[in-house]
Amino acid sequence: MTTLSGTGTLLRFALRRDRVTTPVWIAVNALMVLSMPNTLKTLYGTESERTDLVRQLQTNASFRALIGPLHDTSLGGLTAWRVGVYAGLLAAVTGLLVVVRHTREEEETGRAELLASGAVGRRAALTAALLAAAVANGVLALLITAGLAGQGIAGALSFGLGLAGTGMVFATTAAVAVQLTESARLARGLTAAVLGAAFVLRAAGDSARADGSSPLTWLSPLGWLENLRPFAAERWWVLVLFTAAVLVQAGVAYVLAGRRDLGMSFFPARPGRATGALGSAAALAWRLQRGAVLGWSLGFFLSGVVFGGLAEGAADLVGDNENAREIFERMGGHGALTDAFLASMAGMLGLVAALYVVSSVLRLHGEETAGRAEPLLACAVGRLRWAAGHLVIAFGGSALIMLLAGVGLAAGFGKEVGPVLGACLVQLPAVWVIGGLALLLYGVTPRLAPAAWGAGVAVLLIGWVGPALNAPRLVLDLSPFGHLPKLPGEQMAWGPVLILLGLAVLLAGGGLAGLGRRDMTA
Repeated sequence: MTTLSGTGTLLRFALRRDRVTTPVWIAVNALMVLSMPNTLKTLYGTESERTDLVRQLQTNASFRALIGPLHDTSLGGLTAWRVGVYAGLLAAVTGLLVVVRHTREEEETGRAELLASGAVGRRAALTAALLAAAVANGVLALLITAGLAGQGIAGALSFGLGLAGTGMVFATTAAVAVQLTESARLARGLTAAVLGAAFVLRAAGDSARADGSSPLTWLSPLGWLENLRPFAAERWWVLVLFTAAVLVQAGVAYVLAGRRDLGMSFFPARPGRATGALGSAAALAWRLQRGAVLGWSLGFFLSGVVFGGLAEGAADLVGDNENAREIFERMGGHGALTDAFLASMAGMLGLVAALYVVSSVLRLHGEETAGRAEPLLACAVGRLRWAAGHLVIAFGGSALIMLLAGVGLAAGFGKEVGPVLGACLVQLPAVWVIGGLALLLYGVTPRLAPAAWGAGVAVLLIGWVGPALNAPRLVLDLSPFGHLPKLPGEQMAWGPVLILLGLAVLLAGGGLAGLGRRDMTA
């Protein structure tokens, strides 16, 4: 038996387990990219509009930091500029989630040890996980290449390969992280921190230079993606950087995997009693989720500062482009353009906060399936009390991150503190509806609990892509965010807010009732 024995079987098993979640991530990413050419053709249909866009980007460092530099004004070049960084982020997240799920998470649950008792090689699980990530990124590359081929075969191919390369770089980063940590949660957090650092490096480099040539940009794989320059005299040699990074990190992961015992790590958890207050279920829930809360809080505050700093320049960037103005109005209301921009940014932060509340609520599902909930419930801790600790962090944490987003947005904008805070906090009823739905699925039918991610991604897609595609009102109203008042430019409407709050309470109540009645699973 070799160290790779059983890789094929494990790969087929991984692909079968991911047959729903991974295709959803790929579809969202591909749809985001492929919807852009028609939208951008409407926005920047004339040469004068595109020339004005180039001029604005050359003088607006904040927008370059947010989106990146523009290398070509063709529809393909505009598409790569507008969504390249964020499509790369989604590809990276997909890769890291796949690898962590089929390596460290399998070890945590004990399934890896069970499989290792058979004819399975020492590095088979790691190889299967990396191959599963490669399949996901390969499918994404094929979809992007085929979908953008009409804009230029070479540009479409380079863009697709660049996105796949970005995904594989962070998949192999995750492969190293799972060797270093004993927890899947910590491995995901460590890889996400590297991804965040890559985004910050690219943003700093792009804000410094308008052509993407800053050394800081070249330190980031996201910077490599934009410097591949799809649809703009492609630099094919940049793909060598992706290949080298993947090979080096995969090599390190394979070496580390061969030098540790199954279930162990190079940075093990500290032995002994835990320090601090752990005398209640709520205190334990805080200990388990505090890293995520602090990370999301910092990210939302910094994002708010960046978006607030862009608000004054929004009018200059849009200029006389009526189509761009209409998109901002559909996202942020019919007030002044600056108010519409602030409302749209607050709405985008609310959409992302929905993903936080889903992940936090589903921590209950993770604790239950991992077998850690049963010992707690065997003590003098009721189900509702156990769940309440996590739910306070889920729903209260979402309020905290939106509050900090509002503080950051107001600080970056420099005025109208009250209205800007209101624009962020008014998103909470819609966020809590998604959280309530996640709790309902978990409490009533835990097997369907991961479907809550589908709801979170769906509202994100509707809120982000829907206005750009001029989607019908019926489609936009499928999202709870579509019923919120567009503050600060519009008047406050309490009716929809109260209805959404009531719906959130009903969904959460149904989930808690289901949790109290059903059997716990392991």
